[in-house]
Amino acid sequence: MSEEGTTAGPACGPATLVEELDPHFGFFCRGARLLEAAESPYQRYEVWDTPTFGKLFRLDGSLMSAERDEFVYHENLVHVPTLCHPAPRRALVVGGGDGGSARELLRHPGIERVVVVELDAQVIELARRHLGAIHQGAFDDPRTELHLGDGLDYVRAAVAAGDAFDLIVLDLTEPGEGPAAALYRAPFLADCRALLRGEGALTLHLGAPWRQPAQLRALVQRLRQVFVIVRPYFMFIPLYGGLWGLACASDRVDPLAWPASAIDAELMRRGITRLRYYNGEVHAGQFAQPNFLRELLE
Repeated sequence: MSEEGTTAGPACGPATLVEELDPHFGFFCRGARLLEAAESPYQRYEVWDTPTFGKLFRLDGSLMSAERDEFVYHENLVHVPTLCHPAPRRALVVGGGDGGSARELLRHPGIERVVVVELDAQVIELARRHLGAIHQGAFDDPRTELHLGDGLDYVRAAVAAGDAFDLIVLDLTEPGEGPAAALYRAPFLADCRALLRGEGALTLHLGAPWRQPAQLRALVQRLRQVFVIVRPYFMFIPLYGGLWGLACASDRVDPLAWPASAIDAELMRRGITRLRYYNGEVHAGQFAQPNFLRELLE
């Protein structure tokens, strides 16, 4: 969360941007310049330019994404399930208004359709104005379909219509109260499972195990009630203050069964190059859990 009153608007000079990760811990960015701030019907948004992270944006006072480290979670959120799927063609991104998840999905040559369902139109427009380094034109790719609205409603309607996807990426604000809260609950996760076909898989954010252990444990347990295979995996994300958890859930795809050599071979086969974080060894290593995480997730 920010320190209110440090900056009144885009015309102001450098400020110290404060992020409170919990009531007792946080970090700061000096020299931040506010580029844009406003309030939509759903949330307050801000875009800042910072010396450390480049351009970053926040929703309701929480940091969402930044130019200089977004590749860590976008590459992992997308490529873990997508490379383990034998022939992914249709993908659904719920949230993902910065365009990073769509960008990574579009790297895969077999992808024919990427549906991005974003609640807030102003987030999409903000990304178009300020976050080109993140979306890299993904919104304008002919394979991308933008839908403005509630992801819960979209998924429910898609299930009723008999639609199906190979991949679902929940690139949402973190679990808790707010517009995305219902999208982390069992009924929505069950609807997502019904929308997946064949060897389909879902990925999503779990949160920070140091700061949110109860939340992380509960979400993994919820996933295990819905899906046959649930694989949490962890990485360090600077913008999120440390160790961060994602999960892949499926009835048939198990990313833990893929050794490093197989992932590297699949990247080569699909012609996916110039990734900044993800590779075969990273894929395999992220599923190795220290003892405190094993105990937390049992």
